[in-house]
Amino acid sequence: MNSLSPRAAVGLFLIVVLAWGVNWSVTKQLVQLLPPLWTSAIRSWIALAGLFVILGLSNNLVIPERRDIPVVLSVALLHMTIFSVLVAAGVRFLPASKAIVLGYTTPLWVAIAAPLLGKDTLTAPKLAGALLGLIGLAVILNPASIDWTNANVVLGAGMVILAAISWAANIIYIRAHRWIASPLQLLIWQVLVATIVLTASAMVTNGLPHAEWSWRLILLFLYSGLIGTALAYWAMSMVNKSISALGTTGTPLVGIASAAILLGEPIDMSLAVAAGLIVTGIGLATLGDRLLRGQATASG
Repeated sequence: MNSLSPRAAVGLFLIVVLAWGVNWSVTKQLVQLLPPLWTSAIRSWIALAGLFVILGLSNNLVIPERRDIPVVLSVALLHMTIFSVLVAAGVRFLPASKAIVLGYTTPLWVAIAAPLLGKDTLTAPKLAGALLGLIGLAVILNPASIDWTNANVVLGAGMVILAAISWAANIIYIRAHRWIASPLQLLIWQVLVATIVLTASAMVTNGLPHAEWSWRLILLFLYSGLIGTALAYWAMSMVNKSISALGTTGTPLVGIASAAILLGEPIDMSLAVAAGLIVTGIGLATLGDRLLRGQATASG
């Protein structure tokens, strides 16, 4: 794959941040109309069709080799299935703005877990970032922000945090994997596996989907499947070696803004402070990771 120009890389990364940020508000609306499993499954089918066209036109449709199968399963199950379903289930009970802040604690869990598993080195910036992020998590989970007397709200928050941890486990595995095909070439297989698992799970759990189909529901699914999933995954695969993951800190901010605009959700002080702390923590943790990798590269 040819390297991207800086302008193209920035443009694609902006697509990722905007598509993923807005998608939380779209998912919030979808799960009011369909169960979380069917929401995730239908979105995945639409994304699969979109990616088939995108990757086919760019000659990136390949058969994965045996050594790439574990990473296909890892991404499909931990991120595209477990993360997707837990977020969809959790956002039913939480404002989308608070859910996205909890969901994007993923880099903090990576910064904490990777050194404990011997997969990384804990540096001062990473430690400081993790501590700031955990303080932000405590702020958003305080009783003034989250109603601890409401079991559904607590359950929703717990599911979104578990989703973030599941994504973190996937990231740790991806870092250790020796890739044969590129992430872009494996993307459609990851989505295919996730689509099959999600559809089978939805059929067993909920039976056939029952919904009052309308143009609003169709447009929500088209956005979530084509833009929030297919286009965003494709763009992320294109820029994952061109731009630091630090840029993903913009996604929760876009999510908070879109929830305020599209859903009328208020931006209270706890949310603003927590988002600031968590985004800063992610930035520090990512900076520590870049410094560590830079030192490793310099030392050969």
